[in-house]
Amino acid sequence: MMNRSPFFYVGDKYKLMKQLSGYFPHDVNKLIEPFCGGGSVFLNFHAQRYLANDKNKHMIKLHKFLKSYANNRDSFYKKLEQQIKHYGLSASYLGITVSDELKSKHKKTYYAVFNKNAYKAVKDDFNKNKNDLLLLYILLIYGFNHMLRFNSSGDFNLPVGNVDYNKNVRTALEAYFDFIESNEIDFSCLDFIDFIKGITFESGDFVYLDPPYLISKCEYNKGWDEKCEFALLNLLDELNSKGINFALSNVFNHKGRSNEMLIEWSKKYKVNPVKSNYISYYDNTIKEDTTEVLITNY
Repeated sequence: MMNRSPFFYVGDKYKLMKQLSGYFPHDVNKLIEPFCGGGSVFLNFHAQRYLANDKNKHMIKLHKFLKSYANNRDSFYKKLEQQIKHYGLSASYLGITVSDELKSKHKKTYYAVFNKNAYKAVKDDFNKNKNDLLLLYILLIYGFNHMLRFNSSGDFNLPVGNVDYNKNVRTALEAYFDFIESNEIDFSCLDFIDFIKGITFESGDFVYLDPPYLISKCEYNKGWDEKCEFALLNLLDELNSKGINFALSNVFNHKGRSNEMLIEWSKKYKVNPVKSNYISYYDNTIKEDTTEVLITNY
């Protein structure tokens, strides 16, 4: 059974881990992730040590925040559930559910309707004090597609989603705390090149990369251009020249577009087909026409 990240990233590698793990090496010393996102890969990978990096400062703050409660999870749950009750949010895990009348009237959106005003209150309070990471995590639980989205002024601006604090959230949190409690993991928030350049590599280290995709448009890919792609591919060539194993998740084709730079570069390495679960960032019911691959140098 695969562990789900408690951050529930849309488009993360959770549903692909059974496929990807078949390509990953065994007996890994350090698992090194320059683009760790919500952590679905490291949560389902056995290594002696883990280095997890992401340029998204909010994501890394949340990882570190949850990590700080790994040995005191009861305290975390108490604070989380107190705030959920304080704001009047639904919580099916706690038996705080919406009425049958509301469910009948809003068959597909009843949680969003019920939580709309309470969610706005959480969002307003967080935007007044952005150091309150518990409120940010609550926004991630209840927000549309569990996204972390901020406007140009730095305010969290995601609308409410049709979700609540349920058994799946609690199960994911338990798995996360279990992992953090029993493994050595370091989080950092750096540019991927600075992150890789700062590592002292040893025998048995493995680098897994799930970078922004050049040819798909979504919130996560903003700011990623051909210059970034070129720098990433050059960095992987350097790792290969040093005998360091890597695996790169990416897409060759997406919605009629092709990443010719990546396709040409990949001819030097092994291209492993992956049955895609690529979905629209804004509507997770829409599957896109995508050729997804895992490129390895081993």
